[in-house]
Amino acid sequence: MAEIDRMLEANVAWAERFPGSKPVRPARAVAVVACMDSRMPLFPLLGLDVGDAHVIRNAGGVITEDTIRSLTISQHLLGTREIVLVHHTQCGLQATDDVAFADLVEEATGRRPPWAARTFTDVDSDVRESMRLLRDSPYLLSHEVRGTVYDVDTGLLREVV
Repeated sequence: MAEIDRMLEANVAWAERFPGSKPVRPARAVAVVACMDSRMPLFPLLGLDVGDAHVIRNAGGVITEDTIRSLTISQHLLGTREIVLVHHTQCGLQATDDVAFADLVEEATGRRPPWAARTFTDVDSDVRESMRLLRDSPYLLSHEVRGTVYDVDTGLLREVV
């Protein structure tokens, strides 16, 4: 059985427990920007329920043009006012650099990506840079941003100041 088939079966079971429709505006007026890492179960680790927050995930949880676009929509149209960043230990983006990654993609596909992978070596520094990018964005209504690092070995969050 394909993994997607397993997911579709799981959805049927989940739908039986479905909490019902929620308003489109996040109940807690918060947006989460996090890495896509599969070891981070964001809803339970942040104490969130369905309908509580917008969640934006990408490789590294880095702030890209599309992240800013999504947060701008989240704030202007849907009322969020706080942003929490969730990066993590042992991130795959720490295992390469932008040039080596672009070389790898080009070797495999014959095309070099027009975007940088946004790799980093120090997770705390990357969280600080992400917070700076959000605070400097002219499109956001609120610049209330806090950054954290999730420890994949302990399950604990550590705030970065």
